[in-house]
Amino acid sequence: MEKILAQAAEAVILQDADKVIKRRISKGYRLKELDEKLRKSRTRSEAKIIEKLKDKISVPKIIKVNEKDKEITMDFISGKKLSDNLDDFDLKKQIEICTELGKEVGKIHDLGLIHGDLTTSNMILSDNKVYFIDFGLAFHSSRIEDMAVDLHLLRQALEAKHFSNWQKLFEAVLNGYSSKDKSKVLAQLEKVESRGRYKEH
Repeated sequence: MEKILAQAAEAVILQDADKVIKRRISKGYRLKELDEKLRKSRTRSEAKIIEKLKDKISVPKIIKVNEKDKEITMDFISGKKLSDNLDDFDLKKQIEICTELGKEVGKIHDLGLIHGDLTTSNMILSDNKVYFIDFGLAFHSSRIEDMAVDLHLLRQALEAKHFSNWQKLFEAVLNGYSSKDKSKVLAQLEKVESRGRYKEH
C-alpha cells in the first residue's frame, strides 16, 4: 500500500512497506517529447549519482530504476529528517553531527559531484548516522565555485532552520569539510558570501 511521504516540484515520494519510490511527475507546460526526455535523463542521472556515492557516504540503497515510468525504488531509511531533530540535541552533539556532515560533503565534492540542494531537510538521521537523500538537483562538476555554492546553500539552510546556533554549526561543517581542495573552496566561499552580503545592501 503506497503512501505519499512528500510532494516536490519535480517528483512525488512514496513509501511502500520498506521501500521508497521517487516518481518524477509530468509537467503539462512542457512539450510532451521534451518532458519525457527530461524526466528520463534526470531519473537516470540521479540513480547513477547515488550509485557512485554508495560506497563513500550514507545514501539510500537503490533497488531498481525504471526509466519508462521515471521511477527510482530505494530502501526506506527509518529515522527523522535532520531539519526536524537537530535542535533536539545538546550543542555538543549538534556540533559533532555537523562536523561529520562537513566530512561527508567533502567526499561528495572529491568525487566531482555537487549535491545542489544541501539542506538539513535532505538528510535523515538514523542510528546516529546521517543519510543524504534527494539528489534530484545533483550534477557532475569539479569547479571550485560550484563546491563553494554548495556549502553556501548549507549555510543558508542552517541559518534559516537552526538559527539559534547556526554560526557554531556551520563552523563545525567547515572544520569537518574534508575536500582535497579545502583551502581553495573556503577562499571561494568567502567571495560567494561577500557577493551575497553586497546584494543585501
